Amino acid sequence: MDKLFVVKIGGNVIENSAKLESFLQDFTALKGFKILIHGGGKKATEMADKLNIPVQMIEGRRITNEDNLDVITMMYGGKINKNIVAKLQALNCNAIGLSGADGNSISAVKRSVKDIDYGFVGDITEINLNLFLLLLENALTPVCCAISHDKNGQLLNTNADTIASAIAKSLSNYFEVSLWYCFEKNGVLGSISDEQSVIELINPKTYDNLKSKGIVNLGMIPKIDNCFDALQNGVKMVKIGSPKMINVNEAHTTLIL
Repeated sequence: MDKLFVVKIGGNVIENSAKLESFLQDFTALKGFKILIHGGGKKATEMADKLNIPVQMIEGRRITNEDNLDVITMMYGGKINKNIVAKLQALNCNAIGLSGADGNSISAVKRSVKDIDYGFVGDITEINLNLFLLLLENALTPVCCAISHDKNGQLLNTNADTIASAIAKSLSNYFEVSLWYCFEKNGVLGSISDEQSVIELINPKTYDNLKSKGIVNLGMIPKIDNCFDALQNGVKMVKIGSPKMINVNEAHTTLIL
């Protein structure tokens, strides 16, 4: 079975042109099939500030009203996505940029209102498996932004970590899939103030212990939940760490088991 790397890039890496360039070089050098998923929330917030559009966050999650959805579409689906695709093309990686609406790649439903109205936020219902297989089989590297659609003309802001996990799961019957979450830290940290306190292995038992002790913070919990969900649905390997973890000679990671 062929290998497939599903790599999500986010955090401060996208903000730093040198770090992004280095990551994309390592990503291009990966042998085998690959898919890149990116966020870009900080850049979207910066653009919203420039346009005097208020940004509301609740427990690290963005409330996406119409004005913020416009900014997200402009930044995620436009500037950030096409900038990454152009840089990959310069590295001879034949990339193709996608939002969830392109090729009906990622379908979702608008999140129902319970305690909080998140606005135009989507929960994934379907990944277009045939589209991704078609692209990969024709030597194209999908670059997916954090936007889905509801099949009724509405774009939806969707968590990039969840998109990465959903895509990895959908392709696990066809490839040996590795799911890698890359961000500015070297992995999940035992102490937020100590960059070297990387927790090398996390299994369900240690995860429960880390949560009970408050070592894993609110922002990391959904990411690790996505990791375990992927492992339970056919994905072979899941890692969290710095972008350099995709270079085997410079591994800085937390392995999720």
